[in-house]
Amino acid sequence: MAFCSNCGTKFLVGAVFCPECGAKNLSIGGAGEQVPSQNYTPPPPAQSHSRYQPQPQSAPPPPQTSQPVQYAPVKFEIENKEFLKMIRVELQNSAFRYESGGMYYMRGDLQLEANLPSVGGFLKAMVTKEHVVKPVIRGSGTVYMEPTFGEFTVLELKGEEWIIDKGAYYASEMGIEIGVFTNKAFSSLFSGEGFFQTRLAGYGKVVILSNGPLEEIELVNEKFVVDGPIAVARTAGINLSIAKATKGMFSSLTSGEGIVNTFTGSGKIYIAPVANRYITLTNSLSMINRNVLSIRNKG
Repeated sequence: MAFCSNCGTKFLVGAVFCPECGAKNLSIGGAGEQVPSQNYTPPPPAQSHSRYQPQPQSAPPPPQTSQPVQYAPVKFEIENKEFLKMIRVELQNSAFRYESGGMYYMRGDLQLEANLPSVGGFLKAMVTKEHVVKPVIRGSGTVYMEPTFGEFTVLELKGEEWIIDKGAYYASEMGIEIGVFTNKAFSSLFSGEGFFQTRLAGYGKVVILSNGPLEEIELVNEKFVVDGPIAVARTAGINLSIAKATKGMFSSLTSGEGIVNTFTGSGKIYIAPVANRYITLTNSLSMINRNVLSIRNKG
């Protein structure tokens, strides 16, 4: 049996030409001489894509890298209510952190979270006199914070670092990192600022609470001297130290000025020279009450 070498069609018995393509049957030589037949080798069958056959594996997708959660900016506004001040917080798909117990009421699609901090967070809270838990409110809506006789100041950090007084932190956006700053041992004992203070760094707005309105002092390689702990906040480029107000022990005694706080360097300082009228009145009434109780107990 012979097959056409051109198209593979089976030759009829004794056929000289292919019935399909007309090619000559090479298996029939001249004068009826038979030549060795050249069997046609059909092409290999196409591979079936049956589900039972293994399919080529595509390259695995690249691993998804987790991106930090981005929050929309938070709007902090200071409102006067009678003799008190309140912070109103406006959120639109955003979040903020605040001192525990500071929330007064809120309205909108908001969720409150209060997770326990790490061991380091407990230690930070102990030395800075802040609450251990700093709750977070997320979502969209309006939040009113607790009213107070004190003064609020909103700072916006743009990557710099600030050192603030103990208990001055009130609320902040999520881009603000809250830590601990350690003063030098000798300065912490006599400056009135304490051994530990709160350190703020990052990007976002921070609300600071103080007894009186703050004044901004900007230093450029200068020295700024104050008597008492009236400095509420300073940038990290400002160094705190203590010194005698005058040279010599006799001069210090006669001037009435002893140890003063000295700030040196370049940066900003926020001071509260005086408490506002409401804090002053409250402190005066508290002092009168203590004196009355003391006299009554002695009697």
